[in-house]
Parts: sequence; C-alpha cells; structure tokens
Amino acid sequence: MSEPTAAARPSQDFESVLSGSSKTVASFDTDRKTPVQHFQHFLHSRPSAVPLIVLVLSLVVFGSILGSKFFSAFSLTLILQQVAITGIIGAAQTLIIMTAGIDLSVGAIMVLSSVVMGQFVFRYGLPAELAILCGFAVGAACGAINGWLVARMKLPPFIVTLGMWQIILASNFLYSANETIRSQDIEATAPLLKFFAEPVRLGGAVFTYGVFAMILLVMLLWYVLNKTAWGRHLYAVGDDPVAAELAGVNVKRMLLSVYTISGIICALGGWALIGRIGSVSPTAGQFANIESITAVVIGGISLFGGRGSIMGMLFGALIVGVFQLGLRLVGTDPQWTYLMIGVLIIAAVAIDQWIRKVAG
Repeated sequence: MSEPTAAARPSQDFESVLSGSSKTVASFDTDRKTPVQHFQHFLHSRPSAVPLIVLVLSLVVFGSILGSKFFSAFSLTLILQQVAITGIIGAAQTLIIMTAGIDLSVGAIMVLSSVVMGQFVFRYGLPAELAILCGFAVGAACGAINGWLVARMKLPPFIVTLGMWQIILASNFLYSANETIRSQDIEATAPLLKFFAEPVRLGGAVFTYGVFAMILLVMLLWYVLNKTAWGRHLYAVGDDPVAAELAGVNVKRMLLSVYTISGIICALGGWALIGRIGSVSPTAGQFANIESITAVVIGGISLFGGRGSIMGMLFGALIVGVFQLGLRLVGTDPQWTYLMIGVLIIAAVAIDQWIRKVAG
C-alpha cells in the first residue's frame, strides 16, 4: 500500500481532524419565539395597548354588573367630564416624564394660574380676556423656572419640582388671602372664566367644552410627538440625553421648552378648573399632581423616559374614571377605589419592567 502524496497529506497536524467534521453552514434561528414573547414584542411596539386593554375589560366588567345603569350615554359622558382636568394636567405630566423627569408642581401651577385669572379680574378690574392671558403667562413662567433649574443648574427634577410645589402653594395662599371667588360673582362679572363648563348636549350625552379641550389637546400632542422633529427629540432626550447631545440635539433648550409648555398646559387646566368647580378657590386641585402621575403610570408611560404614548395617558385617566364611577354605582366603600387604583399603579410599573426586557 503506497503512502499518500504530499499534496494529499494535511500540511498541518491539526488539519487532520477536519476530515470528519461537519460540512454544513452555521445558522442562527432568531425568528422562533414563543407566543408570550410575540405578545411582549407587540406591547413593546405599542405602549398604549396595555391601558387600552385594561380600559375595555373594565368597561365590560362594570357593564355586565350594572347593565344600562352604567352603559348609558349620560354615565359614559360623565366619566369624560370627571377626568377632563386629570387628562389636561396628565398631558403636561406626560411631557415631563417622557424626558425621564417628574413634576410634582403641576397641580400647584394649575391652581395659581386659576387664582391669578380670578384675582386679576376682581381685584384689579382687568378684562377677563387679559386676565386669562396673565394666568397663562404665570403658568409659563413657573414651568420655565422649573426647566431652567433642571436644564441649566443640573438639579434633579424631583427635588426642583418638590420645592416649587411648596413655594407655589404658599404663594397661592398668600396672594389670594385664602379667599374664594364665588360662582355668582363670576357669572355676573366674568362669565368667560367659566367657559369650559358650558354644556353641549348630543341626545342623552352631555359634554362640556372642558372635555373637548382635553381631547383636542391630546390629539395635538399626539401629532407633535409622533410627526415633528421636536417630538422625536423629546423621545431621544428621555431615552439617552448623552446620545441625543452627540446626535446634535440641544438637550438644555429641549428640557427648557418641555417644562415651559408643561406650565402653559397647567394654566389651561387652571382655566378649565374654574369651570369644573364653578369658582376660583386656592384650595382646589390639591391632588392634581398625584392624579396626573397616576394617569401617566397606568397609561403605560415609562418612568425611565423615552417610551410611551400620550394616548396611553388618556386611557389611564379614563380607567381611573371608570373605576370611580363603577364602584360608586355598585355602592362600595370609596376606599375600594383607592385600593384598586393602587393595585393598578403597581401592576402598570411591573408590566412596564417586563416589557422593557425586550429592549434590554
């Protein structure tokens, strides 16, 4: 038996093992996912899907329990009236949280703006139109101060807005002398202050201009956040401010604009608040900051920033309204409402963490 020629022998000893190795090309199966993983990716790509599912389920549950008592045009539009203020202030909170911040002063800014509108009419005799503009200017100024402290001074948003909440709240009581402007006086002197309380009847449904203001505001912000460069920059800053800066985004100016716009939206909420409660009261809207955060968190907007949808916030506010009205009609103790909302908040954060694993 003759030995193999030099051309047939492996040139190196380790090459001898290749004769028995597999000749197939390596492949990686990246498309095979479990149904749970597919569902997880679906929720990650559509942040408002979770609150929408919860909203539909809650409507079905309370509708099956209460029947036509709950599924009536009046009851369903009553929910919209109840959450109008929360939806407007929640929109302001949404912009802040999308930048990975938080604003504890939104409720105080709203109330101070409403007090300025009322006091400028009844104390200084200004026309209602001019007084309302002054209220918007105060809201913008408060938001701009928050933004300057966060963007320029590099202070934590939680600390800045916690301090501003106390400052604005105290200024509100000092300036108004804790006096309430009555509904009768507003109707006689400046009915424009109660503009958002005007009802619009469509069959058995009763809407107010405050409801339309909330819906139009959410639609406008949805367009801005999804169709404009400003909206894309906001998401980028919330996701990674360093990367956004390297990509050419002026992060400081962006944060300043976000907080200023948030203050203007809070002033809009202050105007709507006058119509909602029928008076100008320095003690109104004390829990608006907590209610706005609740709507945002239940709405699936990530507290870590860079992810979420303004529509999710609206669904979150409606979920709270559905639970409040449904449990009230069932006749349960009001404390059950707070218990259920607390459970929803914790569940929403847990689901957000679960969904974020897809991105990680």
